[in-house]
Amino acid sequence: MKKHLVLLSVFTLIVSYGYCQGTFKFEKESHDFGAVEEGKLAIYEFVFKNTGNQPIIISNVKASCGCTTPFWTREPVPPGGTGKVKAQYNSKGRPGTFAKSITITSNSQTPTKVLRINGVVNKKPARVLTPEELAQSPVIQFEKSTHNFGKVEIGQTVSYKFSFSNKGKNDLKITNVQSRCRCVTHQASKQVIKPGETAQLTLTYTPRGKSVLKEVVTINSNDLTQQGFNITLIADLVESLVSQSILREDKASVPFK
Repeated sequence: MKKHLVLLSVFTLIVSYGYCQGTFKFEKESHDFGAVEEGKLAIYEFVFKNTGNQPIIISNVKASCGCTTPFWTREPVPPGGTGKVKAQYNSKGRPGTFAKSITITSNSQTPTKVLRINGVVNKKPARVLTPEELAQSPVIQFEKSTHNFGKVEIGQTVSYKFSFSNKGKNDLKITNVQSRCRCVTHQASKQVIKPGETAQLTLTYTPRGKSVLKEVVTINSNDLTQQGFNITLIADLVESLVSQSILREDKASVPFK
């Protein structure tokens, strides 16, 4: 009999503990921002009520990416009280659709809760330049737009100096150099190129792949007259230049018949 009473007491305690917890009740667990103008912050506050019988303490809120910043009620939310979890999405430089999640960790009956936001970022229209602005712009001009390195061993790094000049009326600055393979680095001989001056841009290329490769490198600058200047690097990848040289010598040593 005593054994049954003990088991019943333990069971009662377990059940009671299960019911002695805070409980989230959100007004909504997902939000659609709809159309968002690029560059603006998309902000929404998820409001919840504690429908349990113990305070809710949120220990952490984590977004699925660095572009979404969460804020939340830090103090304990008592039974019957309300709290907030604010999601802030940075749309700058992120045109297109987005769908992000915010994960809440707490001492509530549901220790892990996931909220969701989504929307579409409309690309900000480019500013229309006036004829006066274009006339005063620096203008970048390269001596050539293609360079063929010929045969290059796999893993070998090759470089070439491209000459370019500023044909415009204001100082020219190269802002960045981009390549799809991320296997090209650059070094300019001058940081600022005055009107009429010439400089060199060294492109260092480590080809990745097989056979003949063509890598398009985009040179971006403060030249308002064009979006970017493209340079094509060409390389014929081989296993070893040494083995090819020996092969040619062997072929040459065979007597003519």
